[in-house]
Amino acid sequence: MTTADRLTGAPGRAPGAPPPTKRGAGSTVRRHRRTPASGRRRRRRAVALLYLLPALLPYTLFAVLPMLHTAYLSLFDWDGVTLPSFTGVDNYRRIVTDPQLRAAAWHAGALILFFSVLPICVGLVSAAIVSRRAGRPGTALVRTVLFLPQVIPLVAVGILWRWVYAEDGTLNQALRAVGLGGLADAWLGSFTWALPAVGLIGTWVVSGLCMVLFLSGTQRIDQEIYEAARMDGAGPVREFTSITVPLLRPEFAVALSITVIAALSSFDLIYITTGGGPGNSTVVPGILIYRLAFGGGAVGVASALAVVLTAVISLAVLVINRLSREAP
Repeated sequence: MTTADRLTGAPGRAPGAPPPTKRGAGSTVRRHRRTPASGRRRRRRAVALLYLLPALLPYTLFAVLPMLHTAYLSLFDWDGVTLPSFTGVDNYRRIVTDPQLRAAAWHAGALILFFSVLPICVGLVSAAIVSRRAGRPGTALVRTVLFLPQVIPLVAVGILWRWVYAEDGTLNQALRAVGLGGLADAWLGSFTWALPAVGLIGTWVVSGLCMVLFLSGTQRIDQEIYEAARMDGAGPVREFTSITVPLLRPEFAVALSITVIAALSSFDLIYITTGGGPGNSTVVPGILIYRLAFGGGAVGVASALAVVLTAVISLAVLVINRLSREAP
């Protein structure tokens, strides 16, 4: 034992032995403090999973597993009856090289203008007008009428607009009544006008949803901002462009995501109105998947197209959300 050990009362140690490890009391306390907290977090996660389980199980059974099965079928050449043969990524190569598949993709891209861009513009202007007339007679009725197409089943919407677009339908009768009978046409049977005609139906359906989204956004904007702008001499147009539009960025992201999904995954409306015709002028990926799988005996190609369509929609939504968060 050294002199220092005798003076301090510390026990001696053998020569060459490693010095004793110094452990502060704080490390032990911190270790004991972290353990209950981590246990509470694990219990909270377990409770959260239990709450999610009733929805997670059906979603897994009816969405995730069929999606994985579709991805599996996309690797085979199968007509739905005989034994499938493995082809690897040949079905995906066909999607890239087939002109009909590329045309369907272009048609879906064109529908974004009618299902997304136009409804957002119409819904934004409608929301601005309705919000300025809040509390006045008739405002609630106007809001209900504009939103009504969103709650009507798309099958009924398609049948209704087939009557409107018919050769002796409402639209052509109105054109003849005002002396514009030369413009009357079989709109859904025209190679030129069939796709825009169907797109305008989508504009009519989706505009009400966009209006409601933007109306909910305008209600969270502090009215003192508008009052300050009015004191500075800003008019309605200036308030709309400088205050309303910039502060509705989250609603823009939601509306754009919903409408882009509706445009890229459109099926029922086109199936009821044109069936993809005349010819292939209104064929979109959804219609083509149906034709290939149930009419053409090409289940593998249809599955590959469904996988690609799902990936494109997911990527589009991801980009929209990322840009909406990074925008100033």
